[in-house]
Order: sequence, then structure tokens, then C-alpha cells
Amino acid sequence: MRTPDHDSAAIYRYRDCLAAVDCLCAAIVHLDFFTWLSQNPTTLRGICERLHLHPRPTDAMLTLFLANGFLRRTADGTLHLSSLAEEFLVAGSPCDTRPYYASIADKPGVNDFLKVLRTSKPANWPGEKGEADWHAAMRTPAFAEAFTAAMDCRGRVLAPALAGAVPLAASKKMLDIGGGSGVYAIACLEANPNLQGIVLESSPVDAIARRTIQQADQQAIQQSGSAKARLANRISVLTADMFADAWPGDCDVHLFSNVLHDWDEPDCRRLLGQSAHSLSGDGRIVIHDMFLNDDKTGPLWAAEYSVLLASVTQGRLYSTIEISGWLRPLGFVIAQHTPTALGRSVLEAVRQA
Repeated sequence: MRTPDHDSAAIYRYRDCLAAVDCLCAAIVHLDFFTWLSQNPTTLRGICERLHLHPRPTDAMLTLFLANGFLRRTADGTLHLSSLAEEFLVAGSPCDTRPYYASIADKPGVNDFLKVLRTSKPANWPGEKGEADWHAAMRTPAFAEAFTAAMDCRGRVLAPALAGAVPLAASKKMLDIGGGSGVYAIACLEANPNLQGIVLESSPVDAIARRTIQQADQQAIQQSGSAKARLANRISVLTADMFADAWPGDCDVHLFSNVLHDWDEPDCRRLLGQSAHSLSGDGRIVIHDMFLNDDKTGPLWAAEYSVLLASVTQGRLYSTIEISGWLRPLGFVIAQHTPTALGRSVLEAVRQA
């Protein structure tokens, strides 16, 4: 799999950040959030209780506002308006910009995000009129094909960077959990000729993975001119529900690439717990994603992307310190944190000595 010649970050970022304006508009116009907070500094919990919002999407919203410098947080977790927000986002300010946002208050995405804040249920996937939320939509073949193709566009940039960032030469078999088309497993196996792989996916994405692996297999043979380059002999697809079904017990690397961000904290803990239980020997858990910084004030791109995830999935982005806190009771610690591409990076977790 070829590494792209150009830095495509700007191209991908626009798509990742498309829900940020909807979130901001919902807060400014429908909640008058900044005016309220100027008079009622409080914590995430206090905001949720007083405004009747759910913690998961509200956490993503607050991270966005912290990353933009609209809020500041004191050591006890209390959130206050910044001077920037006091000047532009509060009723009665000479530079009040709320009418500017009121002009787009009826935009469908704004109303969708407001519903997400109040219910924590994912909104319809953007562009799919009448479609169910993303998790339900992925059970339909047409949507699964279109969405997996979209993720493959990103994967062709991220997968070679991931394969180059994680040392796998000494590893034997990798389980790619929720691996989509297999784009990440394929890149890792191409870079490590002695590595075997299993892509764990549910139907109908499992069929897409088998087809993608077969195509990659044929390309490898054509490029090398030898059947020895075959990938199909080293990678298989396991059709399974990653939450309900047993995982293979003979893999020494578990890969979660862009998976945890689709799920709320309890489900992330379940997945990591299953990983720790079934991982063989001194195996590693590899988590490839975009991460928030430890104080959850950014980076801005991650904060904007987290809002999108909070609106269309059951998850959001997480900080490395949050993930570390889930791994520690399982006997794992993060040993390495390496940047990859498009603002993403990879965490390698090993069993604590």
C-alpha cells in the first residue's frame, strides 16, 4: 500500500469538522449557553443537571469550546467564560454575535445536535434522509458499502502510516477488531511478511473485507510477479459480533483502528476487557485513533471531530489519560504513543510487569 505524496490534512479536516458549527449554533441560539454560564459557572455535571443535557455529547461540546478559547476550566473542574466569550457570546454585550448565528438556527444539523444533547441518541447520518443512526444503518448492505468506501479513502492515507509506526516484525498474528474492509490489516501484513492477520467484522461488512483482501492479493501478485506475495494465505475474515461473540485466543496483537471513538465509555471498557482476556501471552493492544490531550482542551481538529462523532455515533473522542484509566485495571499500561497521519496517532499498550 503506497504512502501518499502530498499532505492531505486540509482535505480531510473539512469533512471531520462539519458538525462543529451546528454544535456552536445550538449552544448559542437554542440554549443561550454562554449567557447562562456567565451567570452560573459550574462543572460538566452541573451543566447537564441544570440544562437537562446528557454527559457524552455535552462533554464533546465543552471540549470544542475549550479548544476554541471560549471557556476556561479551573482546577476543581468549574467552567467559566473566557473574556473572548464574554465579549461576543453573551446577551447585552456591545459585540453580541448571537443574532449572526440566529440566522442559521433552523439548519437541520443544528436541530439534530440539540436533540443529541438532550437525548444522547445519535442523529441521522448526514446526507442520508430518513436513514437510521449510523450503527443501525451499517446493517444495510447499501449503506455499509458506501460508508466503508468512504472510510477506505481515509484508510489509504492512515493505513501505511500506521504500519510504519508500529513495530510488528516479531509479532505472529494480529486481530483487527471491527476492521472494516481490512485496509489496516492489509497494510500491516504488507509491511511485515511474517505476520498473519484476522479481520473481525459483522455482516455485511465481512463480505466487503473478503472482497478487498482478494483484490489486494491479486494486486500483490501482479506487482511482484510471484504467487509467493499472496496475502490471502496470511489473512482471513472472522464474521462475528465483537461484543457478543468469542475472539480467537491465538493472537499476540489486537488492533482497534478508529473503533473506540464509535462507542460510549462502558462499551469501550467492555471491548478492552475482552481484548485483555483473549490476548495471548505478552501480546499488545494497539489503539489507532485521534486523541484529545490530557486536559481535554484540544487539539482543535480533534475537538471538532469529536462533536461529529458525538452526533452520529454512540461515542466521541477520548484522551490518552481516559484510555489509560480503562487499561490499568486490566493490567495494561501505555508504553508508546506515536503520531501517524491526519492528526491521528497510535497507542501501544502492554501488560504491566
